[in-house]
Amino acid sequence: MSKVYAQASVSLDGFIAGPNGTGFDRLFAWCTAGTVETPTSQPDRLTYRTNAATAAYLRDLLEGTGALVIGRRLFDATNGWNGSHPLGKPVFVVTHEPPTDWVDTDTPYTFVTDGIASAIAQAQSAAGPLDVGVGPGTTVVQALDAGLLTELRLDLVPVTLGSGTPMLEGLTTQPTFTDPQTITGIGVTHLIYTVA
Repeated sequence: MSKVYAQASVSLDGFIAGPNGTGFDRLFAWCTAGTVETPTSQPDRLTYRTNAATAAYLRDLLEGTGALVIGRRLFDATNGWNGSHPLGKPVFVVTHEPPTDWVDTDTPYTFVTDGIASAIAQAQSAAGPLDVGVGPGTTVVQALDAGLLTELRLDLVPVTLGSGTPMLEGLTTQPTFTDPQTITGIGVTHLIYTVA
């Protein structure tokens, strides 16, 4: 059965970004800390270099994901990855107001104005039997609060950022999780939790 999962690199003190959108060099250093290559659909743009255990974890994500759901803040911060998401999957953007000047290029972007449940349902339809990735950021919180997330994947990085964007800020429910599956990488521990 396909999953709706969230996956994010997070610091030991629980942040997915540092103050004013900093700290990404530290949060994502694990992506190039090894020698085993895992290319995305755009290998010249993004090829992971990790240990074998992390490479298997990444292959599972890359091959098993059929669509993505993100928030407008991430879309704007990356400028929609200049029209071409590195995973090459359809992207559903949860927003109150779609951009008026956006023109799709390589990646199909759909702007969803009627909430997280609609965005996930549309992403599941596009993904077929494959999984749907959500977030990071407030979309993860919205999906957890709505009971729509089935798996939480944290790439726990041994750094602290002190402040910034918390992983689960604003969560209003108290979901429970199974004990994690643990995968040890270089400079990262991947924790895979199933939402109970």
